[in-house]
Amino acid sequence: MRNSVAIPSYDAAPRPRLPHAKAIGLIAAQLAFVAALLWFCLPQSFGGRAGWVLVSGTSMLPRLHTGDLVLVEHQPSYHVGEVIAYRVPKGQVGAGHVVIHRIIGGSGSTGWRMKGDNRTAPDLWYPTNRDVLGAKLLRIRDAWLVLRFLHTPLFLGLLAGFGVFFWIALAGAEESDGEAAEETR
Repeated sequence: MRNSVAIPSYDAAPRPRLPHAKAIGLIAAQLAFVAALLWFCLPQSFGGRAGWVLVSGTSMLPRLHTGDLVLVEHQPSYHVGEVIAYRVPKGQVGAGHVVIHRIIGGSGSTGWRMKGDNRTAPDLWYPTNRDVLGAKLLRIRDAWLVLRFLHTPLFLGLLAGFGVFFWIALAGAEESDGEAAEETR
């Protein structure tokens, strides 16, 4: 007697419900990461809130050392005791240089009174809120070592070489995948 129930063949693998869900999730995670980087680390010169200051000198010892990289973020207001980076106001000696010191008094409209942690006397400058780059948010110790290495021609050449190598290697892998798919048809 013959069975009237059709038995499906299991030769074909079941199709995933969302074939591109993994790729879409990966792209969404990458976009979120880039958005977070732009939100927190985009320099003020490009319209962002962040500023990067490379510390030079001993005026902020023991908290900040020469070679430290400090991320500063522009705030709506600042307060006494906060470490901020500011440009020396126009018309004063050293105008335009960036200084990172602690607020010890004053106000943003009339000028902040500033002093380095390792200094006995306050600064000669009284920066206003227009001169302030931002308050200290993050300190990266000895970042100058990494920055110095990144600027060497040897490193830049190696980076370019690795980029070309992986570009060629991945392009070759895509071609061989395409050829393998054609052969199975």
